[in-house]
Amino acid sequence: MPATFPPIRTDIFSLFILLGAVQGIFLCYFFIINSGGKRFPNIFLGSLLLGMSLIMADVWLGYTNYMFRVIWLVDFTEPVNLLLAPLTFLYIKTSINQHLKKSDLLHFLPSLVYFIYMCLLIYPQSPEFKYNNNLGAFHPEMHTIPADVYGKHWMFFLKRHLTDMTFISILSYDIGTFIFLNKAFKKQGLSFFTRENNSLSWYRKLHLQLLILVIIFFIVRLTFPHDLGDHLIAAFISLIIYTISVSVFSKSMFFHETNAKTIKKYEKSSLTPELQNTTLKKLEEVMDVEKPFLDPGFSLPVLAKRLGISTHHLSQILNEELNQSFFDFLASYRITEAQRLLVSEESNYIKIEEIAQMVGYNSKSAFNTSFRKITGFTPSEFKKQSIK
Repeated sequence: MPATFPPIRTDIFSLFILLGAVQGIFLCYFFIINSGGKRFPNIFLGSLLLGMSLIMADVWLGYTNYMFRVIWLVDFTEPVNLLLAPLTFLYIKTSINQHLKKSDLLHFLPSLVYFIYMCLLIYPQSPEFKYNNNLGAFHPEMHTIPADVYGKHWMFFLKRHLTDMTFISILSYDIGTFIFLNKAFKKQGLSFFTRENNSLSWYRKLHLQLLILVIIFFIVRLTFPHDLGDHLIAAFISLIIYTISVSVFSKSMFFHETNAKTIKKYEKSSLTPELQNTTLKKLEEVMDVEKPFLDPGFSLPVLAKRLGISTHHLSQILNEELNQSFFDFLASYRITEAQRLLVSEESNYIKIEEIAQMVGYNSKSAFNTSFRKITGFTPSEFKKQSIK
């Protein structure tokens, strides 16, 4: 190994990328330990942020020339490249559908295969081999050194084409995410590009950021040889993390008036984390499968009895984990069911008043008020838009 290395480079890009990586790790910890009622979405989002941070750390080490001091870390994050797009898609999918299928885990297969490939062929290579790889990526003008390399030329095919595979992965998942989100918007009777602020707006914003990343990735690869433009890609990933941070902090209770009565109400509660997690899972299953909310007489005590929990504990779970009162929670399920009926061809002959009764409302005015509060439209307006 050479005794001297290129000087350390510090500029605005290195600082911007480093701070983004640190912020990403902080947010990863925040989302994973605060999974609550959104266990899978938060785990996927936390993992996505961790993956982004690792890639940025890798780019930062190469861009600043610190990588020469830890040469064994060269290319250590390459398998993560194939994780970012699947994690983004699964985060959006599980956030909207509220469940995860076993088949969804197949999205991680390409990254797993590439990780095994790296463990067998790349990670065990000599420091001289990794030194030359780092030169090829960030200092192609420098001379390589003699290195022991095991493995035949064809075995390095996957590594040589990782950039192509990463681009295809991000582009494919971006298309898949658009199709999935577009269907979700249509299900609510909205255009994908609607300016109305709704529950899907955040996911659309994240999707568009991924689309911009595809464009930047493509432009950088066409403009810069080797990996010399990676700092631009890492800088944009940092920008995504900063955007997520602003969104999280703006919704933090630190920036809102604290509801002291709610805190005091539950400060002596005997509710355990185990009971809370079990109840949340059972609650989701009962509401999705049995649909007890369709009964006009459905109430908090009835639901608590069905779940085998006290009304006090159930109210606490709804307030703290779902940030809803029982009536808001009930309305969200009833209106979602009403939306499904309003757009269903099988229900075209059914009057809106009858649909209101079918989803548990005895009063048409109460139904209209709840519907407009949640969707921003009256039932008739929603039905007209779904026909277009």
